Amino acid sequence: MANEREGILFPDALQREIKGKFLNVDTDPDIGERLFFDNAGGAFRLKRAVERAMEVDAIPDCPERIHKMALKLQKIEKDGTDDARLIFNAPAGGSVLTHLTASQTMFDMVRAVSENIPGKNMVTSVLEHPSAYDCMVYYAKKTGRELRVAQSNPKTGGVDVNSVVSLVDKDTALLSVMYASNITGAIYDMESIVREARKKKPDLYIICDAVQHAPHGVIDLSKTPVDGINFAPYKFYGCRGSGIGYVSERLSKLPHHKLGAKPEGDWSLGSPAPAQFAVVTEIVNYVAWVGSHYTESQDRRTLFVTGMERIKLHERALMVKMLNGSGGVPGLRQIPNARVFLDTEDLTIRDFILATGFSNIGYTQAVREYEKRNVIVYDRLATSLYSKRMLDSFGLDGAIRVSPLHCNDTRDIEKFLKITQEIAKL
Repeated sequence: MANEREGILFPDALQREIKGKFLNVDTDPDIGERLFFDNAGGAFRLKRAVERAMEVDAIPDCPERIHKMALKLQKIEKDGTDDARLIFNAPAGGSVLTHLTASQTMFDMVRAVSENIPGKNMVTSVLEHPSAYDCMVYYAKKTGRELRVAQSNPKTGGVDVNSVVSLVDKDTALLSVMYASNITGAIYDMESIVREARKKKPDLYIICDAVQHAPHGVIDLSKTPVDGINFAPYKFYGCRGSGIGYVSERLSKLPHHKLGAKPEGDWSLGSPAPAQFAVVTEIVNYVAWVGSHYTESQDRRTLFVTGMERIKLHERALMVKMLNGSGGVPGLRQIPNARVFLDTEDLTIRDFILATGFSNIGYTQAVREYEKRNVIVYDRLATSLYSKRMLDSFGLDGAIRVSPLHCNDTRDIEKFLKITQEIAKL
């Protein structure tokens, strides 16, 4: 595709439509006009997802009945489950699981494997989100196994394939690695990791934290056949209150928390919350709508994949402008005193997250200066238990994380760069 490495912006008319489908992109409910560039922490919500969640949640009926409304709620749950599978391109079999958070799905998946699969070691990476890293630490200790940790590449901001695969052997019970770093945006080469790790141990169980990557790129389990994977709807244009996971057929049948009357591979517990499944369907509806502007296919997965590909290209184009400049405003790479950590020329291996800083001002103070100018970003500090492990691996004492979303446009980027110039002169 032409210009793929530099990204391709949405046409202006489509971009306006896209921005109009989200809540609070340009404004804060309390302070008014604002730039929210913390989508790796919070995230923009689709208007329709919020509306649909309220509509469905307002229905008093129990889905586990046989009358007309109950059957309607059952269909909403089934459609949402099917759409969760569609997001992952999950094969037949296996099970979709839900919790209040994606972190809970991760702990559940790791527990099932670590408590039931033999082996002397477990493998993860230093850049994992605490919900993925800490559950590996917990269950390695509980089961008396060695925890092997792949180190980061301080040049790319990611983790190299060989750094992970070299730690895997015939005695590895579980490999758990994330799809993309939530500090640098660096995307792991999951296809190669899965392929090469299973050359060493063909029946290796692999789990992937996809929370950060899911809103930015295509996931396809036919190419990366992991046994467990998750995403968080609230970071994927949806609502807070649920975490969605998928487990392969063989993982689904491992001992797990389950009601006795449920089928062997079922991971659902208690009464379903149809509103949360309705949100997943609205996420897929929206991405498929984006895709419909670029393909004539009526196949839902094709529309979804096309939409995610165009979302990624738009975000890449915005990232290029943020780094190199736009509309006569210099980019982060050119602004005196502004710094871009772990920078790389190849932006095809990065989601739209930048780790930045200033030579003239500290991270926390800079975040406050941005806030004074109605820009929301986030400081990741080595003094934080949630950030220290990852930052230490890069030799950094901190970073300002900047994470826009595809509903942002070039005017948003240019406004951010002008404000960054102001702060760089303090």
